[in-house]
Amino acid sequence: MTDQSDENKLIAERRKKLDSLRAEHGSPYPNNFKPKNKADSLQRGFGEQSKEQLESLNKVVSVAGRIIRNRGAFIVLQDSSGHIQLYVTKLARPFAKSLDLGDIVGVSGTLHKSGKGELYVEMDDYVLLTKALRPLPDKFHGLADQELRYRQRYVDLIVNPDVRNTFRIRSQVIDFIRRYLNSADYLEVETPMLQVIPGGAVARPFVTHHNALDIDMYLRIAPELYLKRLIVGGFDRVYEINRNFRNEGLSTRHNPEFTMLEFYQAYSDFNDMMDLTEDMIRKMSYEILGTTKITNTIKGQDGQQISETRFDFAKAFSRLSVFESILKYNSDITADKLSNEKTARKIASDMQISIKDTWGLGKIQIEIFEKTVEHQLQQPTFITMYPAEVSPLARRNDKDPFVTDRFEFFVGGREIANGFSELNDPEDQESRFRQQVVEKDAGDNEAMHFDADYIRALEYGMPPTAGEGIGIDRLVMLLTDAPSIRDVLLFPHMRPE
Repeated sequence: MTDQSDENKLIAERRKKLDSLRAEHGSPYPNNFKPKNKADSLQRGFGEQSKEQLESLNKVVSVAGRIIRNRGAFIVLQDSSGHIQLYVTKLARPFAKSLDLGDIVGVSGTLHKSGKGELYVEMDDYVLLTKALRPLPDKFHGLADQELRYRQRYVDLIVNPDVRNTFRIRSQVIDFIRRYLNSADYLEVETPMLQVIPGGAVARPFVTHHNALDIDMYLRIAPELYLKRLIVGGFDRVYEINRNFRNEGLSTRHNPEFTMLEFYQAYSDFNDMMDLTEDMIRKMSYEILGTTKITNTIKGQDGQQISETRFDFAKAFSRLSVFESILKYNSDITADKLSNEKTARKIASDMQISIKDTWGLGKIQIEIFEKTVEHQLQQPTFITMYPAEVSPLARRNDKDPFVTDRFEFFVGGREIANGFSELNDPEDQESRFRQQVVEKDAGDNEAMHFDADYIRALEYGMPPTAGEGIGIDRLVMLLTDAPSIRDVLLFPHMRPE
């Protein structure tokens, strides 16, 4: 962009023009122009026709949008769908000269094609709809400052078409999920965002206060326990596309406010959830992107590509247990050492992993997994059989009660989904809640609260059920090759200016 003094001068000049408009015409922001056409529909409908064919049609159209380039005889207008040129007639020249880049106009006129084969609308009737007081970023450099792009997303969307496309894809992803689950007889529901007990996940909550009830409440960290109450109540298949809030750090993969899909299905197990996830992502990719082959790139600070990874969702997704994956990606770790708490602690210590005295073997194994395995799970992979110690809501495996019927789904080294066969034994669930309370009392801010009402719900009987949560933000990152979660959030959290 121009430097601050030049920008202030341009703003002052535009304000003078606005003052003149007010003096001459009263309100300079009319609201009586109704465009009948969009740029992309005109390009699709008439772009293939010859100049002569368009002349004979004498097609009159009306468009509205923002002026992003002024080429003298031709002006480029951008609306929500794309670009189209405007031809400045002799009568329209004074009006065109008064315009600044960023102004929003309405134009009606005959549709033509230039000698270069580009469509344009002749400016027969025209009106200034909105005067832009601030200049757009320089067209050659765009809005390059990353932090400024996040803070001023409205400008980012104006000047960067790739950004607009990312959020169109995000909308399409959510639409696809709804259609996919609705067609599978799932019921979309809504559960409370303000909760008396923050349950359903291991995370630190945001705390607020309800004045009328005079109690502290928590922003939802997950809707899980409410959705499973609905399974108890007789809805066999439910889902919610929800906003969750976790009072945790910011990173390229974490934002304190994020979007999740959570869904639960009675009379199913975690294998059914993995099958559904694989099918849904495969079909989603093909419908939205037109291909099951995805490329993700990693770039350096200078913007140069460092590496590239390609995924093909048409291929079967890999499935490995936590235990198997640690052995696979750590050739120096043996199964007998990983199975023993004392030797597992030694392995973790040698890796400079900080281990607490209160942790058992399951938690230690997960710490080793997160440090040595997660980032290597580039191709679509389900990691299964998580230890019960770190899975307080998942059903124990019938053959090995040390682990649970749980999985997490990874692509590109990122966790995308977490699912499991649900724990529906109220006595086992109560015992695990009590263990979480012990850990919270020992200083673990992320440990779960004891939810007595949820135990009561389970005591009425919940059928065998499986459930899953999929991170919408990370899924969109994957499909759009976005390096940071902030790139797929319209208004990411930032420190105040």
